[in-house]
Amino acid sequence: MANSSNQAQPPLEYIAPQFNSLVLKLAKIVLPWWLKLQTNIDQIEVDNIDILVKSYQQFQRGKIRLLLAFRHPKVDDPLALAKLFWHLLPQEAKKQNITLDTPVHVHFVYDRGIPLWAGKWAGWLFSRLGGSSILRGKLDLLGLKGARNLFVNGKFPLAIAPEGATNGHNDIISPLEPGIAQLSFWCAEDLQKDNREEKVVILPIGVKYYYLDEPWSEIEAILSKLEIDCGLVTQTSKPVINNENISVEEIKKLYARLINISEYLLSEIEKFYTRFYHQKLSPLELEENEEKDPNKILSLRLKRILNVVLNVAENYFYLKPKGEITDRCRRLEQAAWDDIYQQELKEDEQISAIKQGLANHIAEEAQLHIWHMRIVESFVAVTGYYVKEKLTAERFAETVLILCDLVSKIKGENATESQNLGQQKVSLTMGKPMSIKDYFQDYKTNRRQAVDKLTKDLQSAL
Repeated sequence: MANSSNQAQPPLEYIAPQFNSLVLKLAKIVLPWWLKLQTNIDQIEVDNIDILVKSYQQFQRGKIRLLLAFRHPKVDDPLALAKLFWHLLPQEAKKQNITLDTPVHVHFVYDRGIPLWAGKWAGWLFSRLGGSSILRGKLDLLGLKGARNLFVNGKFPLAIAPEGATNGHNDIISPLEPGIAQLSFWCAEDLQKDNREEKVVILPIGVKYYYLDEPWSEIEAILSKLEIDCGLVTQTSKPVINNENISVEEIKKLYARLINISEYLLSEIEKFYTRFYHQKLSPLELEENEEKDPNKILSLRLKRILNVVLNVAENYFYLKPKGEITDRCRRLEQAAWDDIYQQELKEDEQISAIKQGLANHIAEEAQLHIWHMRIVESFVAVTGYYVKEKLTAERFAETVLILCDLVSKIKGENATESQNLGQQKVSLTMGKPMSIKDYFQDYKTNRRQAVDKLTKDLQSAL
């Protein structure tokens, strides 16, 4: 009998925005308690908030259409941004004697997959807060149409994470999806057709997390747990690190343990895929001066095995490798969803028990094979050098949490991103507004080139 979570289901429908001011009022009341009880966020600071105040004021006066492009290192980012728009922005505007119409809010685009793991309530809530869903792994015409309409006609500015997903890193930005640039050019075209004079502006927003107290002892405890899971030690060692008086030598010892765990996991995964999935590992291409560089070797091995793991899933779904690792992950996710959420199973249609049973079998196979992509998904921004370049508690914590996530997936347990290493401060930084007018003439001449140029400039700005 098929597990209910693996059974074939009706196709995923687009969730349209249905903004409800009462839901927004309730969300504003709940937000401070949610931040306190469900996240590690203790403080939120904003740099250059005057830029946001001015941009929001221009939007409300009908001078610009505003898109807020924010970095997306963690799942808590939207909560920090909600605090920014619902509380901090109105407070700052009041200080500057600037009157903003209420409510101060934003429309947003979110991944259609979120309600699948967070629950149907998330889709209901997001739509009532003015959000529009989108499928990331294919040309989602309804999702794009919804986002386009919000950008041109929405009551509020539009917020989107151009990375498309979290990457777990403060200091590394994943390749941006071109959708932000394309939406901006479409908005400019639509305004021009309607003889509207608003300018189209993108405001980059940086998002970074800092621990209020460097969690070295907590990092050491996680390393000890990972060592047990890997069979490198048989019992947890007592913490010896003092958060307040940690030495450089102690940090270097922690790094050596991190490398040891990483090498073990890489070796086991390499053996797993070569033995059971009959994959071949290509020789590492090392320069002569790199042969004794463990970080370079680790980086190349990681890149190689991620490609192998994706190949296994792509072979099952008959997909050809195309684009960056992030692109390949999104296409695989969509292929799995197509097998799980099947068009033939629309809720208003009846099918035979045989067809339902076969559909369940395909859905279960898809769930099994998308596991390979989930292994890769956590590592899209991992370089092999990230911690060594800057031995900070933040970079250490980010990396050990990614390894925890990997080990949890291998063990069949829930992901551990929300594991508490201590209270954090979120730093939100407003960048320089980017006017689409500066790119629009090039867009008329060569659309693809203009989209690429704007995407690259936005990546640099973020």
